[in-house]
Amino acid sequence: MSSKTQKKLNELSATAICGNDISSSVLYVSALAIAFAGQYAWITLLIVSLVLFLFRKIYGEVVGALPLNGGAYNALLNTTSKSTASFAATLTILSYMATAVISANEAIHYLHHLIPTMPVIIATIALLAIFAVLVIGGISESAKVAVGIFIFHLSSLVVLSGFISYYLINNGVGTFFDNWHLPLDGGSITKAIFLGFAASMLGVSGFESSANFVEEQQKGVFPKTLKNMWVIVSVINPLMAIFALALFALPMLQSPDFQNTLLVEMGNLVGGKWVAYLIAVDAFLVLSGAVLTSFIGVNGLLERMTLDRILPQFFLKRNKRGSSYRIILLFFLLSVSVLLITNGNVKLLAGVYTISFLSVMALFGIGNILLKVKRKNLPRSEKASWAAVIVAIIAVVIALLGNMTMPTKDGMPSNLNVFLGYFIPSISFVLIMLNRTVLLELLLNIIDAIFEPIRKFVKKTDRKILQKIDKINNQEFVFFTKGDNIATLNKVMLYIVRNEHTRKLKIVIVLKDGEKIRPNLAQEIDFLDREYPDIKIDFIIEKGEFSAKTIKKLSVKWNIPINFMFIGSPSSKAAFKVEDLGGVRLII
Repeated sequence: MSSKTQKKLNELSATAICGNDISSSVLYVSALAIAFAGQYAWITLLIVSLVLFLFRKIYGEVVGALPLNGGAYNALLNTTSKSTASFAATLTILSYMATAVISANEAIHYLHHLIPTMPVIIATIALLAIFAVLVIGGISESAKVAVGIFIFHLSSLVVLSGFISYYLINNGVGTFFDNWHLPLDGGSITKAIFLGFAASMLGVSGFESSANFVEEQQKGVFPKTLKNMWVIVSVINPLMAIFALALFALPMLQSPDFQNTLLVEMGNLVGGKWVAYLIAVDAFLVLSGAVLTSFIGVNGLLERMTLDRILPQFFLKRNKRGSSYRIILLFFLLSVSVLLITNGNVKLLAGVYTISFLSVMALFGIGNILLKVKRKNLPRSEKASWAAVIVAIIAVVIALLGNMTMPTKDGMPSNLNVFLGYFIPSISFVLIMLNRTVLLELLLNIIDAIFEPIRKFVKKTDRKILQKIDKINNQEFVFFTKGDNIATLNKVMLYIVRNEHTRKLKIVIVLKDGEKIRPNLAQEIDFLDREYPDIKIDFIIEKGEFSAKTIKKLSVKWNIPINFMFIGSPSSKAAFKVEDLGGVRLII
């Protein structure tokens, strides 16, 4: 959403938006970890905390260097190509879609315990609609709701923990030690911890969300959101697993009845019905907050993709509050269609949900490596060590493999099969958009070959398609050079040819009074103009100082959007920061 028309988010607001998603995992991840790891569940949850600690630095370094919306998409877009970045974006969108549908449906199921006559599917659609309208109303208004839910959720968990602690003081922790000494079903501690860790990684879903709306956050807030989310997950999830093992016998915890309502059962045991009702209401609210996180995160990502011309410009239309309402409506309709296709059996989406967000985390780690190698001179506030990045990626890959091979129940398809069923159509659409000029030209040739006898019809269709291609290719791009040599300028031309659809490029050098261009620069650019006959290159010398003001002035003067202007990676001695330039992209 536009940072010009809306107030920036402070630490509490930003943490609440992404924190509702990640903290809602406490409602299911402890039971899930116990189902696979038994009495070792709390250990697997602590291992997850260590992995997330490594990712704090990884995310902090990437977003600190490239503080733009888009998360893994933004990281890969500025270090690789559009097609690679679009792969990460598709995974992120699928993760948000699954999160929204699953969270909304689970929230309604908790409410259904309190209101048994409520129709689940209709109520789920209504809940999705409420949050779609809320986000269309503006991110500041959405943040107020998120903060309220976040505070209520943490307060509810404190109340529950207090009742459990009092209960254990009076009744002892013998059940925990009885569970600890029980033999494992499979007999292998290693296998139990492996599967438990893979399942427990579901508890960090939402950690990637903050990076997708970083432009809406106040300066310095982003790393604080990462720290806050890490603290929440590190304390709440292992603690609730320990509490569960201290309250109930392990066979009871691993029964299907406890999988979805573990915290409610814990509340009912230690505090009676009113504590159970409190947790049920809290579950409804915080899962609703996870729906809100999905809408806000996907809006920031899709808006960025649309600005980069991966999606149709139709989606950039804003309302009076500065919201890209068409993006929100598209995501709402997609979520409702998935809910109806699955007929409310959203457990089918577990594979999409798990594999998508774990893949996004792995790709973010890869983006960090590429940033270190290809953009090492780019200033950043913090750095993750090579060892931390490699260990974190390996841990996520292990969790990914665990979820792909995890045994299923009740004849359900494997996680991988369900994931591919949604991923293949989604990535196909994105690839079509990326290669739309090639496909349009192919369509043109087919029409010419088949409909040659109907010449008038062919010519008319011909004209329209050529106009479409020309509209795409006539977009002019700008590269600001510092006087780079011909080898560097050739890299720029190769990037333009491989990644952008254009016939026009301005190569601009901004000189202060008294400065002169490098000898032979004009001749080298003229040589490149002849070497790339499909792209018209204009060499322009602009007097003044290279700054955001200059970029904005030239953008208005030439009617070229800033995100179609490129620069090379600035050094740490540069007088400006990338985030201050209004969206200029790095390509070398």
